Amino acid sequence: MQVFNQINLTHLKGDLFGGVTAAVIALPMALAFGVASGAGAEAGLYGAVLIGLFAALFGGTPTLISEPTGPMTVVFTAVITSLMAANPEQGMAMAFTTVMLTGVFQVLFAVLKLGRYVTMMPYTVISGFMSGIGFILIIIQLPPLLGYASPPGGVLGSLSALPTFIANIKPAEASLGLLSLAILLLMPKRLRRFIPPQLLALVAGTLLAIFVLPQLFSGEAYRAIGSVPGGLPSLQIPTFSADQWQTIVIDALVLALLGSIDALLTSVIADSLTRTQHNSDKELMGQGLGNLASGLFGGLPGAGATMGTVVNIQTGGRTALSGLTRALVLGVVVFGASALVEPIPKAVLAGIAIKVGIDIIDWGFLRRAHKVSIRGALIMYGVILMTVFVDLITAVGIGLFVANVLTIRRLADLQSEGVRVLGLPDAEDGLDCPDASPEDVRILRDPSNGVVMLCLSGPLIFGAAKAVTRQQNDLLAARSLVIDLSEVPHIGVTTSLAVETVVREAVEHGCRLYFAGVGEQPRKRLSNLGLAAVVPASHWIDNRSDALKRAVSDRAGQAQQA
Repeated sequence: MQVFNQINLTHLKGDLFGGVTAAVIALPMALAFGVASGAGAEAGLYGAVLIGLFAALFGGTPTLISEPTGPMTVVFTAVITSLMAANPEQGMAMAFTTVMLTGVFQVLFAVLKLGRYVTMMPYTVISGFMSGIGFILIIIQLPPLLGYASPPGGVLGSLSALPTFIANIKPAEASLGLLSLAILLLMPKRLRRFIPPQLLALVAGTLLAIFVLPQLFSGEAYRAIGSVPGGLPSLQIPTFSADQWQTIVIDALVLALLGSIDALLTSVIADSLTRTQHNSDKELMGQGLGNLASGLFGGLPGAGATMGTVVNIQTGGRTALSGLTRALVLGVVVFGASALVEPIPKAVLAGIAIKVGIDIIDWGFLRRAHKVSIRGALIMYGVILMTVFVDLITAVGIGLFVANVLTIRRLADLQSEGVRVLGLPDAEDGLDCPDASPEDVRILRDPSNGVVMLCLSGPLIFGAAKAVTRQQNDLLAARSLVIDLSEVPHIGVTTSLAVETVVREAVEHGCRLYFAGVGEQPRKRLSNLGLAAVVPASHWIDNRSDALKRAVSDRAGQAQQA
């Protein structure tokens, strides 16, 4: 397998321009996420450089831009809060260890080739989870927007403190935050082609804070990022606590799953824009190595970023050289121009983060979910509420459980329709079987034959077992029973056990058993259950018609002998 991502000079100009543009957009986002997480602006910058570098080098999507994202930042913020509360001295070190373990899990996903399965989650759960994260990001950034540090307690702490903050709003910082938010929301599309709105908000807000606000709001200082360490980041030694190791593992697994889903969904978007096909497992390897490196050097966790990827493609990026260019440009900022970001107001970054939260919310599906499916809408709303007010892991776990239970119930109902009993004395359904010939119908409608057919169709997983069991008492009245599996390509363990029960009880009641049209997989499974010894080999017949005729002739021969 190719080790490195697709890197060549065929699209040199487009890759360079795309990478520089993506870096311009990434800078304010990285700063905003670093400050919002509580790890510091430098953590956002380190994450943007390292994740982008390693994912571009070793990933499987040439145009994907990887960096700290809103969903990953929200989850990581909760990780920092919980670990710092449990262990103030080592909490931050354990948080970065969680990021390292996140990368290890993603590498493991790649080695096990789980890429194709990672995104196989109900859309209602994904939509609810992402929307819930968007609401969390908005709520926890409202205090910084108004001029205050985020209070402890996460969402509930921010909501309870909001009335006080609003009553004592700091006009200077609130003006900066609202201005940046207004630029992001209202900037005309034609201007966005010349300058990214995030960069404009960052530059305009910083210049106003330095030169204008002191004149308008005399004596009111604003909260800035402050000193950002320059040069190489320090190595973070993996740190575990006996009391917190289980929490670290679970949090890392949640981050790994979220980051993998986020990255692979963005890869699908990149494929649609470039008419290419990404390598899911290779992409997970790149994401894992990126997060491992980011955690080792004190950076935020990240994933494929939709905004950066789309901008990269639209401005000419076609190979992984664009991602490498972006990482190089951000590296220059980190290692040589970190002093330039020190006066940036935190309120401006809060406005940028709130806009990210607004974009994460799945407004399109929120507006029409109830029209598509009431049950699906309730699942989505429930996941949103649990994500915001309870716990991220609980939200996904309960959402998946409920969604899968409803899906299983629907599948069971559908599979029940593929289980039919034909030939009972009080039934008029002799034609209710695919491709039934006139002779088949005549045999099934003649009560003197005593022949009943259990007709199964479609792939039969455990949902069909209940329907088979439900017919069991009626089948015991048959003198000859034909079990037609000619329309069954696959039979699950639970359904095969239900068929075994029917066969053994029918034989005990003196009924002759015949299998018709049994395919390779169903035959192997039924034989492994020992039915080859219960039903003679001569009674395993290739097609339905021959099985019905054989049942009639055997019955007639038995009558003559009697």
